[in-house]
Amino acid sequence: MTIVGVVREFDTDRGWGVLDAPETPGGCWVHFSAIVAPGYRSLTAGRRVFFRAEAPGQDGYPYRATKVWSDGPVEPPDRAPDGDAPGAYRSTVTIVHDDPPGEPTAAVSAALPR
Repeated sequence: MTIVGVVREFDTDRGWGVLDAPETPGGCWVHFSAIVAPGYRSLTAGRRVFFRAEAPGQDGYPYRATKVWSDGPVEPPDRAPDGDAPGAYRSTVTIVHDDPPGEPTAAVSAALPR
């Protein structure tokens, strides 16, 4: 379940903070590794965030955030999709092997289905 909350505090030097929401009474501990954002990940006190949490919490807080993001409420993807295929990922595999002497080297390449 996605929870809408507010950042109570976040210590950028230590990389953790606390989120507040009605669904997480007593506070929700958050580590920078749970923040879904590019670059240096931190939170700003007073800012609205969307998050997922689990109990038991950590460091005296009854809940611990497992994923936090600021663009919501739709859950963000874990990685960006290919530009020409929104919402899908593309993979390719290339296999190169040595043929017996005197024969050319063969290469096989295939796109995996989405």
